[in-house]
Amino acid sequence: MNAKYAVALILALQVSLSLCELPAPSQELVEKYDEMRTTFYKRLLNAYGRLQAAAAPLVERVGDSERGQAARDYIEDLQTKPEFQAFVKVATGLGQEAGPLADKARTTALGAYEHYLRPYVGVQLGEFIDNLKVYLDKFMPAE
Repeated sequence: MNAKYAVALILALQVSLSLCELPAPSQELVEKYDEMRTTFYKRLLNAYGRLQAAAAPLVERVGDSERGQAARDYIEDLQTKPEFQAFVKVATGLGQEAGPLADKARTTALGAYEHYLRPYVGVQLGEFIDNLKVYLDKFMPAE
């Protein structure tokens, strides 16, 4: 009975170790991903600029009201507090520390996708993304 448990444990460890060794993604996949990510960020920045331009007159009118002035005073007071400044410093440090971890996770996920999923769903996903780009170019252009 103990031998069965030992064999089961050894097999489980081999499986878990084989899952930890994910292959690196190909350069072509990384370049394609980076291109899509850059285009998506351009789309978001363009949409944000359009939203900001549309909301600017509304924001100016809100600043004239009594509530808007109270909110502006509260935000200015909050920014001068040392607790808020410490929070901003900690959040900035965490963001800088998380950057390399996010890159490693992204690379691992791309490698797992390319090795395990791309042979099965790569063509359909590519077609879906190409079809989605048509609508994104229409409603949320990159430029």
